[in-house]
Amino acid sequence: MEGGARSDGGVPGRLPRAVYGDELFRLQTELVKLQEWVRAEGERLVVVFEGRDAAGKGGTIKRVTEHLNPRVARIVALPVPTERERTQWYFQRYVEQLPAAGEIVLFDRSWYNRAGVERVMGFCTSEEYQRFLHQCPVVERMLVEDGILLRKYWFSVSDAEQEARLRRRLDDPTRRWKLSAMDLESFTRWEAYSRAKDEMFTRTDIREAPWYVVDSDDKRSARINMIAHLLSTVPYGDVEPPRLRLPPRPASTGYRRPPRDLQTYVPDHAATLLPPR
Repeated sequence: MEGGARSDGGVPGRLPRAVYGDELFRLQTELVKLQEWVRAEGERLVVVFEGRDAAGKGGTIKRVTEHLNPRVARIVALPVPTERERTQWYFQRYVEQLPAAGEIVLFDRSWYNRAGVERVMGFCTSEEYQRFLHQCPVVERMLVEDGILLRKYWFSVSDAEQEARLRRRLDDPTRRWKLSAMDLESFTRWEAYSRAKDEMFTRTDIREAPWYVVDSDDKRSARINMIAHLLSTVPYGDVEPPRLRLPPRPASTGYRRPPRDLQTYVPDHAATLLPPR
């Protein structure tokens, strides 16, 4: 599927929408429990999302965080490094994004940029690339030894399915922003990315922080499978929520709202969508 040989991209047995919706909601409810456990226990959870362009990382991250507290679960999608950052230790700007106690960080692409796009597109030297492959397992072992829960997911997509998704993005004005010249250039380098991914796995698939591959030709199944697996790898438990009760509203003290014409309301665009009465 993800190597030099190319798949036809067929997706037998696509998960029905109703089944997907019910299971997604159940898993998202469990993610809220996981969040509360992380916060209560002062744990630190890092989830790395990697894969080819249009492999489904962003959609999965959106479903993971949909019902979570953004003050607890934070998405990190770093831009191209600045000139100053290029002179720093490579991992430095990623280390700055790591969670404190009670936080979850989801990396929408991560330090593995060096093993993928930078390697294939020639944005790093061979020396920098080899240094990364040597240091990465060391850094990740240090994170795990320090108590960080580190999970790494690679979203695997066939070339046929990737092409179909990229073409849909070209035609969809709401998703056109997801495409860049770099994405289109990477599309022409399928086998180069395959070789880079294979070497990356060989050097960084370590016992302390293994890679987990998500078959993502079917986006619904990919999201369900990834979230279910993540939950299965973390020993979270129920946290008793504080008992809250809505207090009675105090009696009025005579306050009156100012007249509507003293304030500027947004136009009622919604009303224009209704048939005339």
